[in-house]
Amino acid sequence: MDLYSLAFNNIRRRKLRSILTTLGIIIGVATIVMLLGVTTGVTSAIKDETNKYMYDVVVTPASSTGSYLMDGQTASDIRNRSELYDFREVTVFSEDIKGDRLFFEGTNNWKDVKLKTGTYGVVIYQSVADKYGYSIGSKIKVKNRELTVTGISKDTQSFYVFIDQSYAKQLAGNKVSAIYASTDGDPKTVSEEIERQINGISVETKSEKVNEVQEMTGQALLFTAIIASVALLVGIISVINTMLISVMERTKELGVLKAIGFTNWEIKGSILFESGLLGFSGGIVGVIFGIIGIIGIANVLKLTEYMYGMMPLWLILGVIVGSTLLSVLAGLYPAMRASKLNVVEALRNE
Repeated sequence: MDLYSLAFNNIRRRKLRSILTTLGIIIGVATIVMLLGVTTGVTSAIKDETNKYMYDVVVTPASSTGSYLMDGQTASDIRNRSELYDFREVTVFSEDIKGDRLFFEGTNNWKDVKLKTGTYGVVIYQSVADKYGYSIGSKIKVKNRELTVTGISKDTQSFYVFIDQSYAKQLAGNKVSAIYASTDGDPKTVSEEIERQINGISVETKSEKVNEVQEMTGQALLFTAIIASVALLVGIISVINTMLISVMERTKELGVLKAIGFTNWEIKGSILFESGLLGFSGGIVGVIFGIIGIIGIANVLKLTEYMYGMMPLWLILGVIVGSTLLSVLAGLYPAMRASKLNVVEALRNE
């Protein structure tokens, strides 16, 4: 009989205890996979959204103006700045529709709009379709013009209609809500200079907007990892407890094994292999349950397009290898205790 057989036989003889020990690891691993996976997916979604605004400076109307739109002259002054280039304008305005406020946003890149059905052109959110009873082909009257709905975007609680930026700017009287631009100089210095020289505007840098949001999501991922690790730690503690009890119950058996020629290293190896096997099997099953949980949460949060990003290979392999190694370490003390048993004392044990 080799040490592998010893480990398997001991797990089989104590099925209930082994299952309960493995259950603690399964819960810990599944928790880590779900929390880190979902957080990774949400982080990816936020980064995708913020990456659309990866410009050095963002110019908007100053809050003191009481307006959310810049006139054509102000926009022209900004575009004529020699230190700015690669401009992108966005126009957002609202209109009273059937007694409620509906927002219209100009888009420069239709790929940013997640289409559910129909085609690009005049795209409404599903919430707008539900609230106003709109469908593809419906007419929306805005600024004395009629827009024909061509598509419906994925469900959200926002009441927005997306149209081409050039048309949105035209409907808003050649006004824009924000101008994004790149600069060769220091964004902070450039933003301060523009604010001093042009009245009625506010300038923020990318570092103040995008980097701050992305840093927050990174911190959230780290915090989630720490919280999830506590669940796995509880499972590892149960491995230590199980292996200690196992050594105590098998004192006489271990004494017999040493008496018939098993070395201290073989005894130690058997205990370590057994604890590692519990960790490995718990890791595998925990990953399966974690993936099932991710699929469910992704559907609830409507993040199915980021589902595969929620199950990165590094996370799956990491938790399996981690749970196995931690379980082996958890069995180290019981293994050392078993290997140091005195043969005579062990055989006299009842």
